[in-house]
Amino acid sequence: MRHVLIDMHRLKSNPYNGLYSFSKNLGKALTRVPHEGMQWNFYLPEKDFGVFGDQEKYVAHKSVDKFFKPSTSRFDLWHITTQLSWYRPFNQRTKVVYTLHDFSYLIEDAQNVKRNQRLLKETQARVNRADHVTAISAFVLDEAKKYLDLSRVSSSVVYNGCNVIEYPGFDSPKYKPMRPFLFSIGLIQPRKNFHVLPALLEGNDLELVIAGIDDYGYGDEIRAAAKKAGVGDRLKMTGPVSEQEKYWYYRNCEAFVFPSYAEGFGLPVIEAMYHGKPVFISDKTSLPEVGGDAAYYFRNFEPSHMQEVFANGMTDFANDNGPGKVKQQAALFSWDKAAGEYIDVYKKLL
Repeated sequence: MRHVLIDMHRLKSNPYNGLYSFSKNLGKALTRVPHEGMQWNFYLPEKDFGVFGDQEKYVAHKSVDKFFKPSTSRFDLWHITTQLSWYRPFNQRTKVVYTLHDFSYLIEDAQNVKRNQRLLKETQARVNRADHVTAISAFVLDEAKKYLDLSRVSSSVVYNGCNVIEYPGFDSPKYKPMRPFLFSIGLIQPRKNFHVLPALLEGNDLELVIAGIDDYGYGDEIRAAAKKAGVGDRLKMTGPVSEQEKYWYYRNCEAFVFPSYAEGFGLPVIEAMYHGKPVFISDKTSLPEVGGDAAYYFRNFEPSHMQEVFANGMTDFANDNGPGKVKQQAALFSWDKAAGEYIDVYKKLL
């Protein structure tokens, strides 16, 4: 029996964090997919022991482990699932798989050269310890090859999955629009580019609902843009929402809009497609990989261009089996498929 440690320490974070979602969904999928000859050892906070079932083994995460963790040689393979994780095996026998998620900071905060160089140096150190590097999109892997030396390790792309839980009886979100609405979701940070969206409300009676943690100061810029466009009363920023509320907004929106210019993957795009909704996204970074030819793309963020893309896209969606196309695109991404591909990587190394 080969013992595989899978780093899930990000379960200590809040459940609205992308790495929390990645860890929870991947862990569940790994237990579902056949993995004969391998014993999972989930490395996570002790409070979460049992989260992936009683048949699995659990290893308690402690902050001091970043300095030294004894007996790491008992693991045949260690999967570092977080790009800047400080936790790794303290021996050379254990094989290491290292997952890269994104280099958005190089785009969003390009002026912070010293910080960016430090983060790249820390990432390179983890690459140097790895036996195989995975990336959650081809864009991320291309960025890694551009900024890092991956010449001594093998690498591959393993796309994230999409795991939508349905709540068909739920009908009481914290904010319930009284008119047709557009929906978007994500941390309220500049790279999400939400402030360009109020332009889509001009000349119609739609509302715009944006869900996500608003602790970064950027929310004021979005509200100011809506006020300038004369649609401030039709912008609603809900803060973080529950899974039930998110489900309701996806199911009931007219369209999903996501103009982000820096994404490692872009899970909300797949979630919206799962619900058969028209999706309007930027053509930047990884989003074209996720949206494929089923999405409509903003090539720039000038109001007139975005309005034209939106109007034409809504017409095309209604006339050309739009729901079928987007659902077919969403079906390409599943956590079971991702887990199977990670298991294939493990097997090759072991």
